[in-house]
Amino acid sequence: MKFISFIRLGKTGMGALVDGGIVDLTGRIRPEIDSLKALIAADLLTEAADYAKARAPELTPGDVTLLPVIPDAGKILCVGLNYETHRAETKRPDAKYPTMFTRYADSQIAHGAPMIRPAVSDRLDYEGEMAVIIGRGGRNIAEENALSHVAGFACYNDGTIRDWQRHTHQFSPGKTFPGTGAFGPFMVSADAVGDYRQLPIRTRLNGDVVQDATLADLIFPVPRLIAYISTYTPLSAGDVIVTGTPGGVGDRRDPPVYLKPGDVVEVEIGLLGTLVNPVMDESGL
Repeated sequence: MKFISFIRLGKTGMGALVDGGIVDLTGRIRPEIDSLKALIAADLLTEAADYAKARAPELTPGDVTLLPVIPDAGKILCVGLNYETHRAETKRPDAKYPTMFTRYADSQIAHGAPMIRPAVSDRLDYEGEMAVIIGRGGRNIAEENALSHVAGFACYNDGTIRDWQRHTHQFSPGKTFPGTGAFGPFMVSADAVGDYRQLPIRTRLNGDVVQDATLADLIFPVPRLIAYISTYTPLSAGDVIVTGTPGGVGDRRDPPVYLKPGDVVEVEIGLLGTLVNPVMDESGL
């Protein structure tokens, strides 16, 4: 099942995508459950999917404004250098542990919303990635049990301001500018995805393929990431792990290719759909 977060008539809500439109799930499964994060935390995804399958769509995409899949994530934990092609193009050494940094929830945008090139830099870069949405939280999660803690998967574009990323050895200043973390268009529940490793991941810039890999290429696969991360911080329902980008980023091309107003970036991950975002300058807001 495909789940979305949205704004309708000035209020936030959630729904399921079905043939012909959207089934509104806001307050329908339980009156107090009015967000996708709350639905996941209550372990009601299966019940919500059954509810949606039994009903005709009541909304069309034009009736809602999409939000990032989990707009209110408590933690957004991002992984760097997690494809060999990207590690090689950055000329960084092999690593025993994942490279981790964080992104803030208020830096995120939805499918269709513009990625924002900030006034302080012209070095906005794309990074097509797969996001993992945590279902059942925990601490010290065993690697062999880790996938049972996943609620679903989605596309992510971890837009990066490259010069700010390099101000110090810490990545975060370049990784959480407003309007740079695109997340959507929907979450596909884990039971519908099956083996995530079979998914292809491609990024297109103005229609041209610039990144092309499969999720089997991850250096640190999803179970190992969950086990590692949950050792140093407890994971909670609705937390998001952004798993890393393949080689082909604009910053490492010769000459470099940075995003500019009018560009359109697409991140396509098999049945997770295609996340599409135009690019605009901060001054155009």
